[in-house]
Amino acid sequence: MFAEQLARVYDLVYSARGQDFRGEAELVAGLVRERVPSAASLLDVGCGTGEHLVTLRRSFAHVEGVDLSEAMARVARGKLPGVAVHVADMRDLDLGRAFDAVISLSTAVAYLPSTGDLAVALRRMVGHLAPGGVLVVEPWYFPATFLDGHVAADVVRGEGRTVARVSHAVRSPGSARVHSHYVVADPHGIEHFTETQVFGLWSEEEYLAAFDAAGCAARYLPGVQSGRGLFVAERR
Repeated sequence: MFAEQLARVYDLVYSARGQDFRGEAELVAGLVRERVPSAASLLDVGCGTGEHLVTLRRSFAHVEGVDLSEAMARVARGKLPGVAVHVADMRDLDLGRAFDAVISLSTAVAYLPSTGDLAVALRRMVGHLAPGGVLVVEPWYFPATFLDGHVAADVVRGEGRTVARVSHAVRSPGSARVHSHYVVADPHGIEHFTETQVFGLWSEEEYLAAFDAAGCAARYLPGVQSGRGLFVAERR
């Protein structure tokens, strides 16, 4: 998942597809400030290429990132000098310090294999919250909003590259599989690779139950973050 080939074109593809990394980061920073006006530190779990942290480091004195993919973390470190970006599984996370805010965006938690694993990961995130801290998590689509058989297609240009991407999404019991083909052309030639992502297809109630099992009270904010919404939680 998220091999070197995808890490190199991730920002270009998703920005061209309409993901507003800066706007999403500013929204999350505002949600944190509403609840913890004095928040000075933030941890981004599943930070990917660090594009959200580029904005968030302007709002918080200390930020760190964590991602499972070494390739994605390497890209993040390149654009975030002086920021610690760790490679770790969110279910085993132990950085030895607490943060005023812990966030997990871009549906990173949906890559976990089950709601039990989700509860474990959330418990780890809660364990990194300072007293009075806030946890913000972006889910993937719920079963009722997922489009089975959906096909997406994009051709984007930038950074000296042209990238064509097609994907197909199919529902499985409790999950969804998105299979994508990429063709990347640049002055050195043309490259083709594939990426298969499996997302947990869980209901709002299942997410809330996982937050409860992790020891925090959460509420769901619909209609934000590309329409997928956000869960905002505090340690119970």
